[in-house]
Amino acid sequence: MTKYGVIVGSTRKNSYSEAVAKAIVKGLPADAEVTFLNIKDLPLYNQDYDENSPEAYTTFRNAVAAQDAFIFVTPEHNRSITAALKNALDVASRPWGQSVWGGKPALVASQSISGISGVLANHVLRQSLVFLDMPTMQQPEVYIGQSDKLFDENLEPNNEGTKDFLASVGKQFSEFAAKFA
Repeated sequence: MTKYGVIVGSTRKNSYSEAVAKAIVKGLPADAEVTFLNIKDLPLYNQDYDENSPEAYTTFRNAVAAQDAFIFVTPEHNRSITAALKNALDVASRPWGQSVWGGKPALVASQSISGISGVLANHVLRQSLVFLDMPTMQQPEVYIGQSDKLFDENLEPNNEGTKDFLASVGKQFSEFAAKFA
């Protein structure tokens, strides 16, 4: 059984990023253990805390360490990832030399209500994951444009194409992650 951590870059209630993540998770194996890690309440990373970290840092680092693989879904904010997502990456990569991200396979998905699909956020996140030593699935690329038109009021995919594609991404990621088990 693989433990999948899911990190949603949006901190908004009922976000499209969360909807995309939940649709991807539906494609994971039935015995997968899935944990959505909350990043919205993490204090901003501050190197002054390296010697005496806030409890929220320790709790988050332990949750990250307990996962085997990660699914990241982010919106695009000003042509980059959200501040909350960058903060989460920083918190769990410090103190220097004690990163808990290394070696864990990752899937990156981005979404936007625009047609640009969060493509720049996707690639900014990938650059950080390279530095964090996280092997990242390259194909299929997951850029979801016009996400506000792809989900219903319950944030479920409103068409079979979106539902099937996102579930297939989850299945392919489980096969990718198995290579690193």
